[in-house]
Amino acid sequence: QVQLVESGGGLVQAGGSLRLSCAASGFTFSTTAMSWYRQAPGKEREFVATIIRLGGIRNYADSVKGRFTISRDNARNMVYLQMNSLKPEDTAVYYCHVPSLGSWGQGTQVTVSS
Repeated sequence: QVQLVESGGGLVQAGGSLRLSCAASGFTFSTTAMSWYRQAPGKEREFVATIIRLGGIRNYADSVKGRFTISRDNARNMVYLQMNSLKPEDTAVYYCHVPSLGSWGQGTQVTVSS
């Protein structure tokens, strides 16, 4: 079955960086678009970034554009989210998502202190 396992979350000061990873299995990763979403306390889950199967096209939420970079390694079935210049409002649980399958990982907590 589809499995998505996120890692790399943690506590970081404002202005710092984190790199999230998502290990995927149970489907043909190389031909599947992948996304990251996040959910802050008391808020709805929101789109962060997506990358198509070959990695040539990436889309970002306006709130993270220029600070976050999504990438993938099709040989390792991994998708990454490099987060730079983090702000307290980036604090959330970050989820790996396969849009075409409706699958979600368990999430990883990112906390940015001011």
